[in-house]
Amino acid sequence: MTTINFIKSHTGNYQPEWGIILGTGLGRLVGEIEIDHILEYKDIPGFPVSTVESHKGRLIFGRLAGRKVVAMQGRFHYYEGYTMQQITFPVRVMKALGIQRLVVSNASGGVNPGYEVGDLMIINDHINLLPNPLIGPNDDSLGPRFPDMSEPYDRRMIALALKIAKQTEIRCHTGCYVALSGPTLETPAEYRYIRIIGGDAVGMSTVPEVIVARHMSVPCFAVSIITDLGVDGKIKEVTLNDVIAAANAAEPKMTTLIKELISQYT
Repeated sequence: MTTINFIKSHTGNYQPEWGIILGTGLGRLVGEIEIDHILEYKDIPGFPVSTVESHKGRLIFGRLAGRKVVAMQGRFHYYEGYTMQQITFPVRVMKALGIQRLVVSNASGGVNPGYEVGDLMIINDHINLLPNPLIGPNDDSLGPRFPDMSEPYDRRMIALALKIAKQTEIRCHTGCYVALSGPTLETPAEYRYIRIIGGDAVGMSTVPEVIVARHMSVPCFAVSIITDLGVDGKIKEVTLNDVIAAANAAEPKMTTLIKELISQYT
């Protein structure tokens, strides 16, 4: 409650409807938010601090498309040394503040041969190869011991997002996201493995946050920007700067998709 009380005392008891988590190189959506309050992670009791250079580490409160939102400008990853409970703690906090839906974005590597750098992939399922964030004692007041995951990503939001993508001529796919620990990028053999087990894209985030949100019955929508390719014949050396550059180039499309989704969803 210390974290919640601190945030409420600094935001005038702000009650957001939507939570947004912005991934690597994807913080510029904040520019579309009519900002009411900004809190630095380092100032919030109990909050981890982003250690990845492309993650600013700010909690943004304001309005996007007329809806009250709280946006994480930067997230936390297992490879930073945080526990799964620390990584997903902000999702618990956003739920306690009142969010009804969660939108998550990330930069990922595409393993589907039909994908190109700069494409968007709406996540319709995932494979979790990270430790599960629900391991440990369960708090029944938050959710059940064994939460159902038959619909990890909300079908209504996916359908609306696909409609928006078609109307705005955004090249967009739906697919399965595979979560690995990182921080190394994948080897060619690992890319092949990810494709064989059913993955369309691979990354180092998103899934823990979605698991915890679904544990609390929060509907989720997630979108990946394909920033590099793990397809035979298209694999090349990739740096973080390459990933950020590709994410930045495609970010306006993601911003349009998320803004219109929040505006049109009822």
